[in-house]
Amino acid sequence: MDTRQALLVDAFATEPTAGTPAGVVPEADGLTDDQMQAVASELGATETAFVFPAADADRRLRCFSPTEELTQAETATVAAHAALYERGEIDDAEWTVATAGGEVAVETKQNGMVWVEQGRADITEVDIPYSDVAAALGLDAATLKDVGADLPLATADTGESWLMIPVNYFEHLSRLSVDVAAVASLCDRVDAVGVYPFTFDTVGGDATRRSTFHGRAFRAGSRTEEPVSATASGACAAFVRRYGALDDTIEQIIAEGGHFRDRPGTVSVDTDGAEVWVGGRGVTALDGTVTVPAVDDDDIIEA
Repeated sequence: MDTRQALLVDAFATEPTAGTPAGVVPEADGLTDDQMQAVASELGATETAFVFPAADADRRLRCFSPTEELTQAETATVAAHAALYERGEIDDAEWTVATAGGEVAVETKQNGMVWVEQGRADITEVDIPYSDVAAALGLDAATLKDVGADLPLATADTGESWLMIPVNYFEHLSRLSVDVAAVASLCDRVDAVGVYPFTFDTVGGDATRRSTFHGRAFRAGSRTEEPVSATASGACAAFVRRYGALDDTIEQIIAEGGHFRDRPGTVSVDTDGAEVWVGGRGVTALDGTVTVPAVDDDDIIEA
């Protein structure tokens, strides 16, 4: 049977068991769609990247969730390039990467950072009572209204639409009691994939590189918070930049998250409020071998 190296890489982290884990199969040439889907399901990461050579780009990434192929997967893209960089297969350079969603620009830098072009942000204010949003999160409406004078409720979309929910203090953000059904209803009303409550009251960073905001990502229908969401972080950075909520001296935005999953991490974001790039490091937490099932075999064995 065919065997392939399979990695779990913690993206947006500087140490193992932090950030968001993503699967990476560095040499995927020859695998079928069904085989890739089986491997992604076995690895169980939110996103798994399969690396292929490409004639029309520097490389091709096929990215899968445990259930389907993805057209947008910044986390797996960062993880894959961090792993390739760590293995010495690529160096500091700008890359063109072919994906199911089209060509994506990627840059790897000497400090270990991987930057991925996320796209252009589409931001739309929404008309939803603060009381409805607060109830879905288990908060008092005042915790949202305090910020609402400067930052309205809005959806921000860089490939996926997230409902941006500014919260006044970290203390309140830490006490969320999410009503899954109510969150799903909110998302349905504004055509969003999830909610992203965030606050400028942060816990990470230092005097020279303090985090800009702390966010918590909850997808509609899920009871589990995403540790560090690159998509939501990039969209939120464009949102706060667009509305002038940041000091002009802040050039690079740092979004922190994952603390309430015991997987803290940071997403660096470069944006002018329209175009968005997200960046982060990656750490290989697991390096193993996966036995790929035959084309007509649904079983998979991991060694």
